[in-house]
Formats: sequence, structure tokens, C-alpha cells
Amino acid sequence: MKNRIKALVALVLISSLQLKADEGMWMPLLLKKYNYEKMKAMGLKLTPEQLYDVNNSSLKDAIVWFNGGCTGEIISDQGLVLTNHHCGYDAIASLSTPQDNILDNGFWAKSFAEERPKPGMWVSIVQRMDDVTDKVMSQLQGVAEKDRPAKLQAIYKQLTDEAVKGTHYEAQVREMFKGNAYYLFVFEKFTDIRLVGTPPQSIGKFGGDPDNWVWPRHTGDFSMFRIYAGKDGKPAKYSADNVPYKPKHSLPVSIKGIKDGDYAMVYGFPGRTNRYEFSNGIQLAQDKVNPTIVALRDIRLKAWKEVMDKSEADRLLLSGTYASIANYWKYFIGQTEQLKRLKVYEGKVADEKKFTDWAKGKGEFETVLPNVQKAYDAYIPFALQRTYLSEGLFGIGISGIAFSMYGYETAKDTASANKVIAMANQNIDAFYEEFFAAADEKIMRQILLMYYNNIPKEQQAPYMATILKKGKTPEEAINKFAAEVYAKSLFANKEKFKAFLAKPNAKSIAKDPAYAMVKSFYENYLNNYKPKVDEFNAAVAKEGRAYVKGLMEMNPTKTFYPDANSSLRLTYGSVQGYEPKDAVKYDYITTLDGVVEKHNPKDFEFNAPQRLLDLYNAKNFGQYALPNGKLPVAFITNNDITGGNSGSPVINGEGQLIGLAFDGNWEAMSGDIVFDEKYKRTINVDIRYVLFLIDKYGQAENIINEMKIVR
Repeated sequence: MKNRIKALVALVLISSLQLKADEGMWMPLLLKKYNYEKMKAMGLKLTPEQLYDVNNSSLKDAIVWFNGGCTGEIISDQGLVLTNHHCGYDAIASLSTPQDNILDNGFWAKSFAEERPKPGMWVSIVQRMDDVTDKVMSQLQGVAEKDRPAKLQAIYKQLTDEAVKGTHYEAQVREMFKGNAYYLFVFEKFTDIRLVGTPPQSIGKFGGDPDNWVWPRHTGDFSMFRIYAGKDGKPAKYSADNVPYKPKHSLPVSIKGIKDGDYAMVYGFPGRTNRYEFSNGIQLAQDKVNPTIVALRDIRLKAWKEVMDKSEADRLLLSGTYASIANYWKYFIGQTEQLKRLKVYEGKVADEKKFTDWAKGKGEFETVLPNVQKAYDAYIPFALQRTYLSEGLFGIGISGIAFSMYGYETAKDTASANKVIAMANQNIDAFYEEFFAAADEKIMRQILLMYYNNIPKEQQAPYMATILKKGKTPEEAINKFAAEVYAKSLFANKEKFKAFLAKPNAKSIAKDPAYAMVKSFYENYLNNYKPKVDEFNAAVAKEGRAYVKGLMEMNPTKTFYPDANSSLRLTYGSVQGYEPKDAVKYDYITTLDGVVEKHNPKDFEFNAPQRLLDLYNAKNFGQYALPNGKLPVAFITNNDITGGNSGSPVINGEGQLIGLAFDGNWEAMSGDIVFDEKYKRTINVDIRYVLFLIDKYGQAENIINEMKIVR
């Protein structure tokens, strides 16, 4: 018996070590148990405790969750944070004016006093994570599936309240393995965040949309901020008296260089993956949902681009939103293309066939896939309702403004109505800052026509009938309606809306054409389709939980990792080039030579600044050059990342910063659903390019002097 147990343990260990090192976004708490030996064999020189420790300084203390959508790393003992340029883009754009255009010109604070506060920004640092699976599961016993979401929220509140009681910390509970495990994360959140430095966007966004999601890359995608705290070192609201934060750990910065095959790990907060998705979901995404999202976003992007091309001030106003919409517009194009090219659907079908064969006669597992098929069969006929609401109707600017009054018109008491009015007064400037009526009217016309053509007539909002009465053809009717909305609606003009808020009246709201449209579309979804969507989600969640549990029982020697869900993760791999197609081979590194080769003064996306070209021509690269005299710009690794990892540190085997992750590659855009070991790459800014730009381009030696640079 003892020998059998030893053999089983050995088999589990061998299976764990045979996992591809580049696959998986692993929880730092579990690295010692599941991954450490493999990491060590690949080149890691640190102990497990140096990666993650609750009681002592470790790498985790230098990793920050940046504003909820990105990652940053602390690189000095004075709270200096490095992240991507695109992560700081909104802040940089909002701090820019035509008179002080730091988005286009760049900015380098030469002292603490010159750093620029940005209200609304925050970073959080994980203090600890705990496995609370047993505590959660014990309270879910006997709970009906329909009541599970509400019960989980109550359990989460109880556990987080207990975790932070008597402290200034915040906490979250995150579901893992589709509800088969639960972990508690405790954070320290800082809200006084100030801009320290940024290259001009002609460097930070070099290559723009054409190069987005593409290798080779030549983008200096970084920006720098500083965390400020009260004099006691704890989080505090913005104050001139606040002081730079003293972190428990900051990353040393290596300029020793990298070579093909070097160990590399990425530490950060990856957003969402769905690696355990059913084949039904993949087919729906690639055939219907993704193409619809792309088409709806394309309408907005084209209308906004016309506005941005006419005015520098308007370009600055819309830059952040435009970049955000464009980023995932291209992402969904790429994901669809790669899902088909890599035959991901067919691979999932094959996996499910194996599961079906294994599950025969095994109770709850035998019915999983038949139940999933039944759920999708019922859902697919109205699957685009939610997409057209979120990406379509609420992609129209005036719809969002009008919908802000829904709570007022439907309020049950005066106090509730007054809260809505107060909130609208508070947000009115933000509402209209990025609102351009002529562009918005174009967007409305095209989105409504697309809705009319693609949503079955019996599923359309009742107000569509009112719109269609305005013309002989659907297109004529929609155009006339849109013209009427922007001529008559109180929401089409900031001053009209202000006047209304001064003397609000429910009758005026009810008869407003923009509001009537929004209300009809929203309530059509709310009353007729949301219950069905909720039913579908509950069914798929239940079967997904059983499916993952079954996969674990079916493969008892395999070490599984949970999907990314914006919780702290570490992924490890190596610096590595790849061959995307026949007769094409990509090197692992790019240099400033590539920037000069791509430079085109007539193309905004590729117009490198003259100062950078002058430094190149003078070969003034300082200590940051390669042995061959060239300046490194970016490199690739085979680390497993996703959205949310933007800005994550790329760390060598000694725990030193060698770059920061900022993108994935086109050939592996299906990575959120399936990991492809042949093509998956992470695109990173080389830290030597970052330092060169701060030092030689920005002449901000004060920032360089803050860091611990390892030569």
C-alpha cells in the first residue's frame, strides 16, 4: 500500500513537471506546491518565499493593480510606479490641453513638486490571499441554483467584512475553476496617484492601430506615476502634505541584457480568460457575437475619427476613449480569425467527445454536455440582444445621457428622484465633454439601421414601429428620426439639459424622443430577454462547474490552473522568437533601427519625433546599447498573459526587472480561450529602451537616480 501511494505521488509530480512552462496563469500562493521545481529548473534563482510571502517582503509587494484594468510595478523606494503608456493614456490625455499638450509633447517631472495629480486614479497592493473554499462551500449546501448568486454575494460580504475588520484594508473573494474553489484577497488601496513621466504618444503609441497586436513591434509603451501616502505611510486622500509611499519591496532594474532562451516571468493582474469554455460558446462567438461587436464599434470609430481629424482639442478629448474602443475592435477581429485558423472549435469538440465517453454512467457528469446543448439551443435565437444593447444602443452617446434619467422617471419617491437629479448635475460636464452631436447622429443612424436589419422583427423594441412610420423605407425613417432627436431632444444640448435639471419634470422626460427610444429598447431587453439570459447563464454556470470538476476527476494526475479573473497571478516561460508561417522567422528582439525604418512624417501613427531621430543619428545610446551598438526597443517571451497584464513587469530569474508586458501577438489572439504553445507570445518593452527615453530623451536624471540599476 505504501509503495502504491509513493508511486501515485511520483506520478502527480512528474505530470506537474511535464506541463508546458509557458502555459498557465498561476496563483502565487500555490507556486511552491505546484510550480517551483519546474521554475527552478528553467532558471529561477529565487526561493518560493521571495516570490510570495505574507509576513516578509517579497516580489508581490512591488506589484500593483493599476486603476482596475492594468498592472504596474514599484521600481523605487519612493513609490515610483512603472506601467504602460496605454494604461496611463486617459490620465495623460485629460491632463493635456492645446496650450500644454503633454500627450503629444511628453512630460518629465524634474522634482516631486512638478508631479501632476490625477483625481480618480488608484492602485491596490495585495497583502495576502487565503483559500476560503471550505467556508464558502459549507454555506452553499442545499442552496437552489437560482438562489446561488445572491447567496454567494452574502457569503462574500461576510468573509470580506471579517477579513478587514479593524483595518484600513479592502478585500474581495474570487471564484476559481468555475465555482469549484474560492479565494480571499486583501488589498491596501492608494488614491493619491501623480503623473511623473511619459514619452510623447509618437513614442508611447508608435505604430498605433496598424501595429496593434502585431510583432515585430517598436513601441515605447510606458508611463510613470507615483504613489503618495499620509505621513503615517497609510493611504490618504490627495493632500499637498502627503509624502511618497515607502513600499515593502521595489524591483531592481537590470540592464545586463537578455538573450534567446533566458528565463522570464510576468507578475500581474490578468483580466479574463475562458479556457474551459464549451464548444458551443466558441462557435457562437466566432460566427455571431464577435463580428457584431466589430461592426458596431467600427461605426463609432469612423464617426469619431472624422471629428478628431478636424480639431486638435477634440482629438485630445476623444483620444482615450477612441484608443480603448479601437483596441478591442481589433482584438475581436483577431480572435475570430485565429479561432478559425487554429480550429479551436474542432479541438473543443474532440475534448468534449473524450469527456462524454468518460462520463457515461457517472451521474452528474453524464448530463453536462447534453444540458449545455439544450441551453444553447434555447439561447442562440436571441443571443445578440445583449450585444446590441451594450455595444449598439449604449454606443450612441445621447442614449447614455438620456438613460441617466431612467431612475428619475421611474422613481417611487421624491428622495430617489432627487438623488438622480443630483447625480446628473454632478456628471453633466463629463457627459458632454466627449459628446459631438453631428458625429453622434451618424452613429445613431447606422446602429439603428443595423439593429433593424439584424434583429428579428418580432424581437425588436416596440419603439422601432414608431421610428419606421417616419419614412417610406427603413433607412429614410431612421434618418428622419435621428435628425428629429438631435434637433428636439433636451439631451442633445448641454444647456437644454442644464435647464431641465434646474426644473425637472417627468412629463418632459417621457415625451423626449431620445429618452422614449432608450426606455423602449432597455425595457424590451429587461422584460423579455434578460430573464432568458439569466436562465441561460445559470444553466451554463451550473454545467460549467460540473464540467471542470469532471475534468479534474478524469485527469487526476494533471495540475490545473484557474481562469484569469483580475486576481494576482504569475506566469513563467522564456525569451523566445517564433515562426508564424512558412519561410518566416521572427527574432526575439527589435531595435531602434526598426523605428527609423518605419518612420513616416506623413503618417501620424509612424511619425517619430525629431529628437529621437537625432539621438539615433548621433548613436547617443549611453549604457543602454547592445554589444553591437544598437539600442533594444522590445522583445518577446512565451509567457501566458491576457488583458489586465498590460504594464506587468517582466522579471528575470534573479527577481530583476527586464521589461514590461504590453501586448499579445496576432497569431495567438485566441489565447483567452485556448493556449497555443507554438504561437503564443507576449510583447514587452525592453527596460533599456525605457531608461534610455527617461535619461537621454527626457533628460530626467532625477528619475534614473531613484532606481536601483543592476549592470
